[in-house]
Amino acid sequence: MEAIIVGGGIGGLTLALTLHRAGIASRVYEAASEIKPVGVGINILPHATRELCRLGLEDALAGVAVTTRESVFFNRFGQRIYSEPAGRYAGYEWPQFSIHRGDLQSVLVDAFNARVGADRLRTGWKCMGFAHRDASVDVQFASTSTGKALPSQRGDVLIACDGLHSVVRKQLHPDEGEPLYSGINMWRGVSVWEPILSGASMIRAGWLATGKMVIYPIRDRVDAEGRQLVNWVAELATPKHEQRDWNRPGKLADFIGPYEDWHFDWLDVPAFIRAADSILEFPMIDQDPLPWWTRGRVTLLGDAAHPMVPRGSNGAGQAILDARALADALSAHADPAEALKAYEAARLAMTSAVVRANRTDPPDAILREVFLRTGDRPFACVDDVISPHELAALSDSYKRVAGYDRESLQGKG
Repeated sequence: MEAIIVGGGIGGLTLALTLHRAGIASRVYEAASEIKPVGVGINILPHATRELCRLGLEDALAGVAVTTRESVFFNRFGQRIYSEPAGRYAGYEWPQFSIHRGDLQSVLVDAFNARVGADRLRTGWKCMGFAHRDASVDVQFASTSTGKALPSQRGDVLIACDGLHSVVRKQLHPDEGEPLYSGINMWRGVSVWEPILSGASMIRAGWLATGKMVIYPIRDRVDAEGRQLVNWVAELATPKHEQRDWNRPGKLADFIGPYEDWHFDWLDVPAFIRAADSILEFPMIDQDPLPWWTRGRVTLLGDAAHPMVPRGSNGAGQAILDARALADALSAHADPAEALKAYEAARLAMTSAVVRANRTDPPDAILREVFLRTGDRPFACVDDVISPHELAALSDSYKRVAGYDRESLQGKG
């Protein structure tokens, strides 16, 4: 058994490592000419860190990430609404990590090279499509740099981890509609800043109609002053958006206005935003869940299977869970086609629910409720607006949908 994996991102590399642990060979083909530590921050929630710890990566991740201590919610006036512990601080067996995407990628690449073999990761190979054989699948590639055809590659299965612009998804679903814009645009950056709150807090503040921020540190002690590299996301309801591209430069003038008066005793938000060296812009876009991912010996994984609006800190985590489910299925079934169908059966409904929850009831639903109940005004006491029980219920509801409530995770292998 040998799998062809298209895409050398978080999902593809985690899948290769998980397959290797199960004794299944793989080759990874990445369109980028070079795997570089690019991007900004992401969070790895306990259900996903469980899988990465199972792969023996906890120490490497802990060495480059910030171990998240708490999640904290504020209104746009800087008033604390709700807080709860995170990861091991909340009693999980596994930590929650806030990490630079490039650092996570580097940990995965290093592990892949050491275990699977550097010769099995090919860069500059852009997938152009596939064709089924009787007992295998051929994958066509072209050189990213020259556009010339490269030798087709044959494997027992093809797993598309090629992300938002998946070529394989388009071949499987040629009549799929255009991506759906949520009405929310976001701007992202990283700023070098002194520790905020606990120095390991994941902060959500404000609400989309008037401006929302997500803020969390992703590297500790980046200078002699002991400052951190802090990731931030500014989200704003707007009818305007551009085609999705994680690397599109953003303009400060397009979004800074709603945040100019966010001067809190715990953070000067406009100064913090302006401290970023660069800004990226990305519209919050997803696609309706697919009715199926698999045909014969070909299937989808991660964003190629279930792109979701990034409001649950859960996109990378779901790709990591996909990898575990797929490796388990390939180990349990002698027929590769049956294995891929079993993987789809295990994951499609779950991830579809997460896609829908990210649209309507992600963790920041807490902010929405307070915004609506107060009419976007400061409160004298948050308990007069919403009860601690209601706040906890909103948070716990998303955890159950996404699969990382503590009760569900405890005791799982």
